Amino acid sequence: MKNRFDLLVFDWDGTLFDSIPFIVDCLQGAARDCGLPVPSDTAARGVIGLSLDQAMLALFPVVGSGRRADLIEAYRRFYERRPACPQDLFHGVAAMLEQLKRAGYRLAVASGKTSTQLTKAIAATGTAGWFDALRGPDQTASKPDPLMLQEIMADLGSAPERTLMIGDSVHDLQMAANARVEAVAVTCGANSRAQLMAFNPLHCLQQTRELAAILV
Repeated sequence: MKNRFDLLVFDWDGTLFDSIPFIVDCLQGAARDCGLPVPSDTAARGVIGLSLDQAMLALFPVVGSGRRADLIEAYRRFYERRPACPQDLFHGVAAMLEQLKRAGYRLAVASGKTSTQLTKAIAATGTAGWFDALRGPDQTASKPDPLMLQEIMADLGSAPERTLMIGDSVHDLQMAANARVEAVAVTCGANSRAQLMAFNPLHCLQQTRELAAILV
């Protein structure tokens, strides 16, 4: 894998940032606040990586757009009660990002968060200096549409065959496949190894920090 890629595109939640249980709690809390059936942990984990609108649509397909807006607002209230901090990064992620940057890779984030939420989280974790591009679904299409990844590649001048997507969800890997980009899966987030392996990633790692060992 060394020298095969120039651009590494990371998902944020569940890949770099240890937030999956908290996001599940927020989705369930939003449902309770809006008087709707509370999704199971498995169902809530299954929509992580999508835009909030797409996530709520998947969890509550018969709910109208007005109720989805209420759900999104309730979710954001729950989520904003817990500010991000550097300790929320998975162990070893900061050192990994620094090592990859020193090795000459360009780094980017393709997230299900809005651009404002993503920028705030990256600033709070002290990782802003490592990333060359950021994208959220409010700026482009939600995963698994390939547009988010295609726009990052266009901005940074990287060809699909020189780009690697790293993510913890089936939505990340489906986006990579749709963009004809290779992917590495990590099992520290939303989906199981079996679910991720269905997309034939180059590797399936337990922790994102293991990526440095195969790229540097």
